[in-house]
Amino acid sequence: MRTVLIAGAFSLVVSLFGTPLYIRWLVRRGYGQFVRDDGPTSHHTKRGTPTMGGAVIILAALLAYGAAHLFTGWTPTASGLLVLLLMTGLGIVGFLDDFLKISKQRSLGLTARAKLAGQGIVGIVFAVLALQFPAASRGGATPASTHISILRDTPLDLAVFGAVGGTVLFVVWALVITSAVSNGVNLTDGLDGLATGATTMVLAAYVLICTFQSNQSCYTLREVEARCYEVRDPRDLAVVAAAVMGACFGFLWWNASPAKIFMGDTGSLALGGALAGLAILSRTQILLVLLGGLFVLITLSVILQVGGFKLTGKRLFRMAPLQHHFELAGWGEVTIVIRFWIIAGLFVSLGLGVFYAQWVTGG
Repeated sequence: MRTVLIAGAFSLVVSLFGTPLYIRWLVRRGYGQFVRDDGPTSHHTKRGTPTMGGAVIILAALLAYGAAHLFTGWTPTASGLLVLLLMTGLGIVGFLDDFLKISKQRSLGLTARAKLAGQGIVGIVFAVLALQFPAASRGGATPASTHISILRDTPLDLAVFGAVGGTVLFVVWALVITSAVSNGVNLTDGLDGLATGATTMVLAAYVLICTFQSNQSCYTLREVEARCYEVRDPRDLAVVAAAVMGACFGFLWWNASPAKIFMGDTGSLALGGALAGLAILSRTQILLVLLGGLFVLITLSVILQVGGFKLTGKRLFRMAPLQHHFELAGWGEVTIVIRFWIIAGLFVSLGLGVFYAQWVTGG
């Protein structure tokens, strides 16, 4: 638990005091946000606000993870490093997207195909590596398994199609999760502090979930129970979740309305990658749909808007994603953010309740 606390506190301090230094550096180089003309008119005042702030979150999390292990003398695990790899890799894709927007002064950076290709490459590398590194002390367990998981692994094993087929199907499944979550967080970004605050809540849930899994691990309990968790490195996953959560907390101080800096795609894709990696390696893949319910609602609003317009020629919302619909309906930005945070908190609370209830009932 000490490692978890050190990681969270260290990343909070680095992010809180490092962000204003990064803001000044971005301002000197003129790296400001480009705001599209077809968006809400209230956003035009945000033109020129420094962006690519997600780089601070990534750096703070990486430094905190390393510092926590250095101070406690605890060896990093493959699971923790893989989540950080996924987060950083997607952050680099987002950074390229942000940098092109700034350098070309347009609202579009990477093409959709290039962006998806970048996400795909990072996701494939993560998924393939997640099935490697068997731990002898954990009965040969690898960071991920080929089972579909809800609150823990289910009997549905993709390896039923053979070792190679199972690996291929797992890579595809992991890509679906990674792309869906990273793009969901990306769509939620757009209002000051909205995505940062909502992601922080989900990360806090994973600190609790992975800590609980560590205390109820099948590999450490003296008497193995049916309710124990066969997650390879739950404690280190809690350290990663705490490191990223602390970084988000510190960044939120400067990202809250009126934002002094935006996380950009650098941050939203990276945070989505962190959540996807935690869900896959903690064997809570489907539970993330509930924990991240706000991201799901906002993503669905875009799907319904696009699909409905193609089918009927009419728009279901004034503008998608959903937060912009309420902006055009006259809601203040701070009001939207706080109310959406409440919704995010309710989903996280419900997800934690379902997780704990499953353990209590042994279902």
